[in-house]
Amino acid sequence: MGLIKGNKVLQKIAEWKSRRTAKEAEYEESNWMEIEYDRKSLQVHDTRQRQEYIKGFLEQIADATMELENLSFEYGTVTSYLKDMEEIEALPEEEMQEIKASAEKIDKLENERGVYLQKKNRMSDEKFHQMERMEDEAEEACRKLAEAEEDQNRIKQDMSRLDGEKHAFLYRKDELKNIIADSKGMAIICGVAFIICFVVLLVLQYGMDMDTQLGFLLAAGIAALIITLLYMRHAEAVKELKKVESGINRLIQLQNRVKIRYVNNTNLLDYLYLKYQVSSAKEMSTLWDRYKIEREERKKYRQAELELDECQQDLLNILKCYQIKDPAIWLHQTAALLDSKEMVEIRHNLIIRRQSLRRRIDYNKEIIIAGAQNAIKDMADSYPEYAKEIMDMVSEYEREQS
Repeated sequence: MGLIKGNKVLQKIAEWKSRRTAKEAEYEESNWMEIEYDRKSLQVHDTRQRQEYIKGFLEQIADATMELENLSFEYGTVTSYLKDMEEIEALPEEEMQEIKASAEKIDKLENERGVYLQKKNRMSDEKFHQMERMEDEAEEACRKLAEAEEDQNRIKQDMSRLDGEKHAFLYRKDELKNIIADSKGMAIICGVAFIICFVVLLVLQYGMDMDTQLGFLLAAGIAALIITLLYMRHAEAVKELKKVESGINRLIQLQNRVKIRYVNNTNLLDYLYLKYQVSSAKEMSTLWDRYKIEREERKKYRQAELELDECQQDLLNILKCYQIKDPAIWLHQTAALLDSKEMVEIRHNLIIRRQSLRRRIDYNKEIIIAGAQNAIKDMADSYPEYAKEIMDMVSEYEREQS
């Protein structure tokens, strides 16, 4: 019997491993962006689980609200750049010609300076100006990108670990359900066997005049022992099943938080790569190191560029007259003032950045916050006896946030 049971366990483990291997493809990174609101494993009438369930959604709202504040600030900055472009393009022809004349002088002087700058192993003007525009935030950009990529790796590790734990809990849940079902079945079988044994003993005693008192005692003792063992096995399995279901619910809550972190971190990385026009933190760090060397070399020729500085100051003064919020940025984007195609390209890049921010804002507002609020409302509507408790938790959360 022990050998048969052992083989069954090994067979079940082999079947579970086979099912897990077959389903691994379903757990691609795209699934990590989906938020789960399943309450199947939640024991609603358990105060601790119920409060943790609501608290998880309140923390979800808090994280998304903080993310929204950062996104709104960046969104305002990008929108400001776009408004400056609209102001410039709306200028009358005469004023625009004045700007173009100043921009042409700057462009010409920069081209002359490029004879030196185009030596081997030097950064291109495009890359240099790109880094120059973000000089004040370059170190922070390197740090942000490195931290975001490290966070991405940690989040993936966390998600993989949680997926593994969830699989183990689900397998244990199925195993415990089988134990409970087996215990019930074995109890029925033992009961039937005891009845048959009892009948046989009665037949032997009254039909054949045999002394079966000892047989009755042994049968009763064995039956009591087996029933006790089966009851203990069943009770332990039921108790452990509750803990496993509680663990599954806790893992779902943790997975939801990690998925939110994954989505926000992925979107942040995509936006930072787009914003800084790089493909990795290593590339950004390399560009920054090269730029610092290049900057020091170019400083040696700064005195020979007084004319260029004067032209740039003229353009700056002209732009200030037209209420341009950030006129200094156009000193390094004179090509856009001279070529409408370049202006369109810059605008396109800004629009893409703003769309990326808009999507992230909408995601946090409509999916994360609204989803959590709907889940809390659905919980209160589905279980009105706990509605006041839920609303009190929400009110306390709102007081803490205000």
